[in-house]
Amino acid sequence: MTLRKTIAGWSVALALTAGALAPTPVQAAPPTAPEIRVATFNASLNRAAQGDLSRDLADGDNAQARAVAETLQRTRADVVLLNEFDYVADGSAVDDFRRNYLEVDQNGAEPISYPYYFIAPVNTGVPSGHDLNRNGIPGEADDAFGFGAFPGQYGMVVLSRYPIDDAAVRTFQHFRWADMPGALLPDDPATSAPADWYSPEVLADFRLSSKSHWDVPIRIGRETVHALVSHPTPPSFDGPEKRNATRNHDEIRFWADYVTPGANSYIYDDRGLRGGLNPSQSFVILGDLNSDPVDGDSIPGAIQQLLGNKRIIDPMPSSDGGPEAAARQGGANATHQGNPAHDTADFNDNPAPGNLRVDYVLPSRKGLLWRQAGVFWPTRNDARWARLIGDYPFPASDHRLVWVDLRVG
Repeated sequence: MTLRKTIAGWSVALALTAGALAPTPVQAAPPTAPEIRVATFNASLNRAAQGDLSRDLADGDNAQARAVAETLQRTRADVVLLNEFDYVADGSAVDDFRRNYLEVDQNGAEPISYPYYFIAPVNTGVPSGHDLNRNGIPGEADDAFGFGAFPGQYGMVVLSRYPIDDAAVRTFQHFRWADMPGALLPDDPATSAPADWYSPEVLADFRLSSKSHWDVPIRIGRETVHALVSHPTPPSFDGPEKRNATRNHDEIRFWADYVTPGANSYIYDDRGLRGGLNPSQSFVILGDLNSDPVDGDSIPGAIQQLLGNKRIIDPMPSSDGGPEAAARQGGANATHQGNPAHDTADFNDNPAPGNLRVDYVLPSRKGLLWRQAGVFWPTRNDARWARLIGDYPFPASDHRLVWVDLRVG
């Protein structure tokens, strides 16, 4: 049986389900050598209505879930963040995905077991009580604290082969945007006042995270690595006020401040504990951060807040399939300045934004040494795995799994 501990809406798996399919020897137990593969994958396991994902995962027949599971089986990360996995409070959707998909071979791929996972509530679909897009129609998906048709849509889950220190997990779902010093609040261009798109009444409630920010400590041997996970809003789908673009910038800034001594004293978590990491702690920032370094709609410098941080390493994961796709698809890709080898998402090319680098695995310089890194984007002539990528409508997702191999300690 699976033992789960529920704390304030958190669901944490604490033991492996008995009777799971036998994994390969390398997966039988976490390796004693402090080397791990860490990955992030926007798996697009979101659904249009509450309960749809649970129904899709109740058996092993959903084609998209099988493609996602095979991608994870082929890449075999020890710790992986899945973005866009709808939140189900009792953890049953995660249990079904593990039991019916990950622990069953997909097209001959070896099953993989993740004994531990973490989920928690997110802001998507949670009513804000305000007309956030100011169209005169409150209560729409765009008026929730994070865009969503129901609470938990576009949620996330951390899967791990190593124990999660659930007592030390920190979540920042309720942190208010206005409580960030120097926040880049959106501006109403129709007035002369600065940063006034949202009224004081709205800002008194408005949360920074469009989903949530989590600090998930994972015990790897005698070391602890903090998985800092999030999924900022896309810097698009707004107007000249740039309410999504500015929020994306500050959702990214949150982690830059959190890991920087002297910059994180303003931060408080959902339990009221203040501050961020100290310089002795190792971490990996994971997620679909929805920001490309040079292309797309981000506020200039948004992702550079992390890529230029002296405590963070950018392993620059790459693929062969990214350049091939950009050349073949053309459109907006032909005007991009970034190297398509680092792209992680296959977006609409006509007219925009084209393929972008938006998914990141960024380890700390302290306590971690990166060995190799990659984007799971095979070329079209790869007879083994090209079928897992495809073109729209994609077999699994319009994002690609990004992985980094790390030596810990």
